[in-house]
Amino acid sequence: MADRWGDSEAYDRLMGRWSRQLAPRFVRWARLPAGGSAVDVGCGTGSLSAALAASGMRRVLGVDRSPAYVAHATAAVGDGSDAVAFRVGDALRLPGGDGEFDAAASCLVLNFVPDPPAAVAEMGRVVRPGGVVAACVWDYAGRMEFARIFWDTAVALDLPDARERDEGRRFPICSREGLRRAFEAARLEAVEAGAITMPMVFRDFDDYWTPMLGGQGPIAGFVTGLGERDRQRFRDALDARLPRGPGGSIPLAARAWAARGIRSK
Repeated sequence: MADRWGDSEAYDRLMGRWSRQLAPRFVRWARLPAGGSAVDVGCGTGSLSAALAASGMRRVLGVDRSPAYVAHATAAVGDGSDAVAFRVGDALRLPGGDGEFDAAASCLVLNFVPDPPAAVAEMGRVVRPGGVVAACVWDYAGRMEFARIFWDTAVALDLPDARERDEGRRFPICSREGLRRAFEAARLEAVEAGAITMPMVFRDFDDYWTPMLGGQGPIAGFVTGLGERDRQRFRDALDARLPRGPGGSIPLAARAWAARGIRSK
């Protein structure tokens, strides 16, 4: 079940447009130190880094394993200086010395890291004593309706490997308690966890379906891996199942779970 992460444009069409809406909500929820420095762990195409910079952070470093995503973020968000910069790197071995940043944040990434508590601990390493570590992940098992309806439909159709690839099953960290446990295992203090909910409205069914043909991540990878007959059957079932709003729009809710902790002094 290796997920593909190499096409930044395809990812941006599928999920980047939604992470741009989630990121500022997450930054407000996390209550990061104003005017400080932050590392964005798993920066993707730069949504959280942009929100951090807009919040008044004087220095933001985005880190991602994908060179294509780092190049995209540099072009879209980087300002040509050290104030907002991007580097290829690993969440389990972050660039930066102990206590270098005032905050470390991660948006929609921890569930894709092999050892989430270790990644949270590494985020804690690079923030100063008293600094903030924060992360959010989609609620795949519950009110991330874009994904929940997708996987429930795939399982109901008995499509190949659908049950095993369902992100609600694959990622137990994607819950309030799952995130809280990872932060407590990293020995952070004053750990709190909560929900961030936002609307996710698609213009029409094509706006929902077409970005899935780009092959990026679990959902799009599942779609592109289906045979033509199964893909059409799945498409028709989703089209019939999704709710409709004015003008054929598809109104969904998207909930993310977020956690925040403090590096001990």
